Amino acid sequence: MLGPAYPSQLDYDIIDESLDLFRANSFFKNFEIKGPADRVLIYGILYISDCLSKLSSNTTRNESIKILTNLSLDQFAVPGDGNFPLNSLYQSPKDRAEYDLLKQYLTQFRQELASRVIERIYDNESTTPSKYWLAFTRRRFMNKSLA
Repeated sequence: MLGPAYPSQLDYDIIDESLDLFRANSFFKNFEIKGPADRVLIYGILYISDCLSKLSSNTTRNESIKILTNLSLDQFAVPGDGNFPLNSLYQSPKDRAEYDLLKQYLTQFRQELASRVIERIYDNESTTPSKYWLAFTRRRFMNKSLA
């Protein structure tokens, strides 16, 4: 994905961690923040939840790709915006340049995460998403949503 973040040279990154911890963490009403990575994890888990809520049990893989690509590119709030649901947990950008850079990072993060969500919820030959992932569409991590 094009964006300001460098391609990861790691086999396991924050996007993989968000996906691995999503189902367990979706039951949490509170989440202790111990550092910046936890803030990224929170955003990732909430975004995964938004992705899953856009899909249904009969959505094909190609339809899902289109839906989640559009979702990742749609207008979205960033920390500091009045409608950002987690402003109390995130520091606002200092100026317009920092705001634009943050927006670019989040866009890149959302695109990569949407791509990996597709890989996780569709088996190699499956034409419908995994019911074990879609079962979590009703869960609200920390009673929040990015939408």
